[in-house]
Amino acid sequence: MTQKPIKDYLLDFLDYCEVEKGLSANTQRNYNQYLNLFIRWLEAVGKKNLKPKELTRDDLWEYRLFLARKYKTPRGQFLTKKSQNYYLIALRALLDFFADKDIESLPSAKVKLAKQPKNDQVNFLSEIEIKRLLDAIDTKTKSGLRDRAILEMLFSTGMRISELVSLNKKDLYFLTDKAFAKQKTFEISIVGKGSKVRTVFISKRAAKWLRKYLETRADDYKPLFINYRSRSGDRRLTPRSVQLMISKTAMLAGISKKVTPHTLRHSYATDLLSHGADLRAVQELLGHQNVATTQIYTHVTNKQLKEIHEKFHGGNK
Repeated sequence: MTQKPIKDYLLDFLDYCEVEKGLSANTQRNYNQYLNLFIRWLEAVGKKNLKPKELTRDDLWEYRLFLARKYKTPRGQFLTKKSQNYYLIALRALLDFFADKDIESLPSAKVKLAKQPKNDQVNFLSEIEIKRLLDAIDTKTKSGLRDRAILEMLFSTGMRISELVSLNKKDLYFLTDKAFAKQKTFEISIVGKGSKVRTVFISKRAAKWLRKYLETRADDYKPLFINYRSRSGDRRLTPRSVQLMISKTAMLAGISKKVTPHTLRHSYATDLLSHGADLRAVQELLGHQNVATTQIYTHVTNKQLKEIHEKFHGGNK
């Protein structure tokens, strides 16, 4: 079977990701971005028309060196080891596609990922810091009410930022229901990583702020969270806009540590575990496929085990 150059398989690969693997549009965009860099690198080293069967282990090694030592982001920064691995994981996925379609090439296992320094610390906010963050927002404005609702929603549900910005107003139908006054917790279904549907829970406090925010909305725009400055499209708020808002609010709150949407996800998990939630329950709430991913929160569970040991073990009495 005659092979095409690697670059000519990119669209086929993205179709495969959508139809056969069921990957999200966001993952497909990322793979497209990461693999386009690999294709540009092949062109730069005189291998523009390299075919899958012609790809060698030396090519993989040279590409790894390029990512580690030469490539810079649009901001002029070198890639961290974690970022390097995003590009290498995309290349692995492409090689898996070749294997699945019986296109001769190297096995994906030949793509070695960069070793990252072990980081046992999860960046999260304490209850006091969460309160300071929430109180730093001026809720006298429409955008302020929106931002407070966003922070409450992230902390209440542990959502990923991509999951949050994809929400639509109709998803929160219960906020106008008469039963609102009787319920303590509300639930909605969201589509997470790998198109996996899971249930997330919204606290009464978060629901109240969402109601206050939606009361300011007299428009027909579909998204739950909109950009008030935009005048085009559906005005859906972007992940980047939310990230900037959270960073700015953290500065106003006098919080010195770096605060991102994922920090609130970590804070959500930490809060649950510190109040006695089971690790596997938190795994389900976060949408982690494997409990090993959830075990990054051992900074909480280890502390609890230590306290249990000190309280109940006979050798401590």
